[in-house]
Amino acid sequence: MNGQKKRVVVAMSGGVDSSVTAALLQEQGYEVIGMTMQIWDYSQVDENQTGSCCSLDDVYDARRVAETLGIPFYVVNFEADFRSMVVESFCDDYFAGRTPNPCVLCNQKLKFERLLQRARELQADYLATGHYARIEEIDGSYRLLKGVDQSKDQTYFLFTLTRDQMTEVRFPLGGMTKEEVRRHAARFNLTVAEKAESQDICFVPDGDYISFLEQERGVGLSDGEIVHVSGKVLGHHQGIYRYTIGQRKGLGLSWPQPLYVVRIDAVTNRVIVGEKGDLLSTEFELRAVNWHISPPETTVTVDCRIRYQHNEIPAEVTPLADDRARVVLSQPQSGITPGQAAVFYDGDLVVGGGWIA
Repeated sequence: MNGQKKRVVVAMSGGVDSSVTAALLQEQGYEVIGMTMQIWDYSQVDENQTGSCCSLDDVYDARRVAETLGIPFYVVNFEADFRSMVVESFCDDYFAGRTPNPCVLCNQKLKFERLLQRARELQADYLATGHYARIEEIDGSYRLLKGVDQSKDQTYFLFTLTRDQMTEVRFPLGGMTKEEVRRHAARFNLTVAEKAESQDICFVPDGDYISFLEQERGVGLSDGEIVHVSGKVLGHHQGIYRYTIGQRKGLGLSWPQPLYVVRIDAVTNRVIVGEKGDLLSTEFELRAVNWHISPPETTVTVDCRIRYQHNEIPAEVTPLADDRARVVLSQPQSGITPGQAAVFYDGDLVVGGGWIA
């Protein structure tokens, strides 16, 4: 690089992706600073549990990689912010009959707001992460595009990025496959080259979110009826937070056909069940819509993804007041779930997205 080096803060999670991100940027001539978010108190977690992100072991791994690369490394304590912004919202959603996606919220509130602010305080030019996505300048503005490795594309979790943030954020792995990233890790002799990927929610590492919710909010506060779509009361439940849209197991009901949770009504504290066909729908509303284009004034046609691992469906999106929108899918889809994100695409380009209301 000519002149003074560009400074970049790399969000280092201790995994192979962020580690390779730091190594590649250093190789490209950037002044790299590693930074890891400490977001949860793991003193209450079984040290033998594995599979979640952001654990103490991950912090140690990130520090070792930074030492290997010879770059400055900092741990920033965001525990209070994480609890207030992500964990409390997670609990609120379940007790309101929604199924939250805390990873999207963590990206939005912690990485691309709080951590980006720390990068600015260090006078960094960019914040870089190991996400499989691309940011490119198109027609004078920065746009978010899918990662080249479609099986790893993470744009679904990044729809809350603003166009202003995109000017300061970089995703060096967006043009690579996972196999290429691991080969780079081996080339750089990084200890995390073969490290397994994290899967679980970091603050619920055993996957038992019901116990977590009861520890946080108590039990026995929201008993109610389980009602068939026909209106017939079939049984009782011990809390709507125990159920998600599309759930079949654990209902404990007797009925001629298999039953599924098709709706959760927090106002009446009812869990509504029905047959598989009752899960199908073509229309829903979104709240807190974030457009990556100039907000449209009329209906636009997009491809819509209603879950992370979901094939996109052609849809018409009509903007409404107060950052809301109505989505009409071209084909009925099963299990459209309040609390999850719906993200809009035009080919590889992210058009926008919002939260299913």
